[in-house]
Amino acid sequence: MALPLSPPLLPQLARPRDSLPEGPGWSYEPKLDGFRAIAFVDGQEARLQSRAGRPLERYFPELRPPPGRYVLDGEIVIPAAGGGQEFELLQQRIHPAASRIERLSRETPAVLMAFDLLARENDSLLDDPFSERRAGLERLVAELGGPVDVLALTPWALEPEAAERWLLEAEGVIAKQLDAPYRPGERTGMVKVKRVRTIDCVVVGWRPGKEDGTVGSLILGLYDDAGQLRVVGHSAGFTAKRKRELVAELRPYETGKRGSGDPSRWTQGRELEWIELRPEIVVEVSFDHASDGRIRHGARVLRFREDKPPRECAFAQLES
Repeated sequence: MALPLSPPLLPQLARPRDSLPEGPGWSYEPKLDGFRAIAFVDGQEARLQSRAGRPLERYFPELRPPPGRYVLDGEIVIPAAGGGQEFELLQQRIHPAASRIERLSRETPAVLMAFDLLARENDSLLDDPFSERRAGLERLVAELGGPVDVLALTPWALEPEAAERWLLEAEGVIAKQLDAPYRPGERTGMVKVKRVRTIDCVVVGWRPGKEDGTVGSLILGLYDDAGQLRVVGHSAGFTAKRKRELVAELRPYETGKRGSGDPSRWTQGRELEWIELRPEIVVEVSFDHASDGRIRHGARVLRFREDKPPRECAFAQLES
């Protein structure tokens, strides 16, 4: 490839923040739920690079960006029918079997959502302000005229009021400084504000901590429409003192049985055994993402709710 930028190129990263930055000089985009990817396109040849610098094109054979000479930063996503993105389906693509990848590329095709232009023709744009790079990106996508089911523009806004909707409906917001250059690998010029949600869950069990005599996490459940109690995730983040206290507090509710989670590539095959409890304890927890009926990352317990009947902890909370 004869481009001014070559892989591997680390993407610019965002600093976490609790609230939207406001005032002149900021722009806003929805936080997408996919795989970060930098696309290098030189003529008919295209390479897709992951956040860590690894090649992605073998996992997404349907993503053939329109020919040209440019470098884009974006997110590979699988759109959901009702809006949002299907992260669980995206994860299935990282698979060693080429036949499986080929089948999934037809059944659940991915889209590259572009949000930054890093190079065009012979020019690197890394030192240009983001406002100019975004304008150049919009011109490029319009000129390429490629299918939007392969390459599409990430929405953006200049008013924080418009971004508030993404805090309620999307995964959160990415805010970027309009005058910021692109600094590969650095957390500068952009911040991320995650959507934080709260729900009430039944504590169905607890998992021992690494230290003897401590609670590592609480196993959380919700009742579905059929009245079945389904495990939806776990909580974490207790202080060392609280981890020791919870062992005695939870002991009267133990059933003597054990539960276990399914090993996965994220747990590297280790058995996730936990101690079962009678479904009588309710906790309010906060979390920032759920997919496929589960809280993807560990939730945080906000409080124990003696006032809430366990049967009112409905699965529908995850879908709201």
